[in-house]
Amino acid sequence: MRKLSLIIIVVLAFVFISARLMTPSPHGDKLKVSCDVCHSAKGWKLDREIYSFDHSTTALPLTGKHKLTNCRLCHPTLVFSDAKPACADCHTDLHEQTVGPDCGRCHTTDYWIVNNITEIHQRSRFPLLGPHVMADCSGCHKSSSLLRFDPLGIECFDCHQDDYNATTQPNHFQGGYSKNCLECHSNNSLTWTSSGIDHSFFPLAAGHAINDCSRCHTGGNFNNLSPECLSCHQADYDATTNPNHIQAQFPISCTQCHTTNPGWKPADFQSHDAQYFPIYSGKHQGEWNACTECHTQSGNFKVFSCIDCHEHNKTDMDDEHLGVGGYSYNSLACYQCHPTGSVQGSFNHNNSGFPLTGAHVSTPCLQCHTNGFSGTTTICSECHGTAYSQTTNPNHTAIGVPSTCADCHTTNPGWKPATFAIHNNYYVLAGAHVSIANNCVSCHNGNYNSTPNTCVGCHQQDYNQTTNPPHASAQFPTDCASCHTQNVWVPSTFNHDGQYFPIYSGKHQGEWNLCSDCHTTPTNYGLFSCIDCHEHNQIDMNSEHNGVSGYTYNSLACYQCHPTGNGGKMMMKSIDNTRKQD
Repeated sequence: MRKLSLIIIVVLAFVFISARLMTPSPHGDKLKVSCDVCHSAKGWKLDREIYSFDHSTTALPLTGKHKLTNCRLCHPTLVFSDAKPACADCHTDLHEQTVGPDCGRCHTTDYWIVNNITEIHQRSRFPLLGPHVMADCSGCHKSSSLLRFDPLGIECFDCHQDDYNATTQPNHFQGGYSKNCLECHSNNSLTWTSSGIDHSFFPLAAGHAINDCSRCHTGGNFNNLSPECLSCHQADYDATTNPNHIQAQFPISCTQCHTTNPGWKPADFQSHDAQYFPIYSGKHQGEWNACTECHTQSGNFKVFSCIDCHEHNKTDMDDEHLGVGGYSYNSLACYQCHPTGSVQGSFNHNNSGFPLTGAHVSTPCLQCHTNGFSGTTTICSECHGTAYSQTTNPNHTAIGVPSTCADCHTTNPGWKPATFAIHNNYYVLAGAHVSIANNCVSCHNGNYNSTPNTCVGCHQQDYNQTTNPPHASAQFPTDCASCHTQNVWVPSTFNHDGQYFPIYSGKHQGEWNLCSDCHTTPTNYGLFSCIDCHEHNQIDMNSEHNGVSGYTYNSLACYQCHPTGNGGKMMMKSIDNTRKQD
């Protein structure tokens, strides 16, 4: 009887083993690893305690978020050889094949967010320069999903045709202006206005450094304006009486005597040596600054003076000319004896320790040398103290601007242009503000006393017009710095935990990348989704909530039961314990 029992056991074992050997593996016939790499005698369910399969030996080593991903999300059939390693094989191409299949060009396995889009763009056909660096991607790549990045033309006109057609001052379309915007505009400028126009074909410098285009381009006509001086300055030539250009038959080519400095001064009359007296050669070369030094009678350049320069008094001149027959102390006599000025010279300020530049060139000597020529100060504030104390825009005294004028000003007339190297002492320019540091008017609009120093003081319009999410209707704080940096508006942060749902702490900390992970409806942040992340399918979620009263598979129900995002695992353990007791 015992032998019979033993035979039966052996036969049954043989049958069982044979059946097992003949049963096909649910993982397909290509899997060559031993079952005990993943399974144990506890059952066929994956045993994490003994699991030792090395995924790095496959075509897709697990990195980043893939390390935490449920195996069945990638291997739903459990036939592991069916899985493909390309990103697009598992992940929906939200860009709709507009940027190619290689997700790794922009994304990593750690998170989907792209924080170096500018760097990536620099390797494209259109590197981001100037204002394009700060442009919103969707401003150029327009789509309903905001995720399509169809290739665009790289010429300015491809994107700015509407700007071209809408421009009336001047009318680009009617005037047949070039569609190559870079011929006139700089791609580093923040505006299309005059400050951003490339006017290198006629440099706007010195007296031509004006912002009012209509002063030259009258009547709104920007075409065929002559570059010749007289075409704009005929009235100046005709009205000039000191000297009278018409009577003296001065040449009409203004550049023979004048530069583009404001006020037509200093002037240079190079034909003076041939027609009158050598002042650009000989002893007088470089020894004078302004015409009025010799032509002291205003409005009459036929009258000249020598004795106002040479020794400055009759006694000295008489002593120097003792024994000279026919000597007389008057300018006409000087000229008659010295028709080429070959004996005495005059003072050249530019060879001194204080060269005359800018507005100093045309300043009368006695305006600075009020107490004689010896010991005159070279310190700006000692001559311009009144100008410093009376300046109100900004009020130099009130805000403690240093009295060292050269720190901000050059010697150009009108104290402009000026720089303000100590701006950070009043308001630190950082991030995107650095790029407009030299464009003072963009913030100050000509008023340097009442400029707001809060973000919303300048960016109220940005706040009001923002719709994604709508700041005004959502009553977001107007303290921009609480969410944004000074670099760009995005990426930004938001005190989501304090006002709504904890995503920077608790169970959801580090489990998301973009706001759109939960807020899946564009432009409506009042809607949210839980079920797109948690287990990713209703079957698993139903299984996890088996026995939970009131459970339903929708996001609002998730939020009502888990208002802080915690308690999920605790609830499931409680359910398991209940089942074990049953």
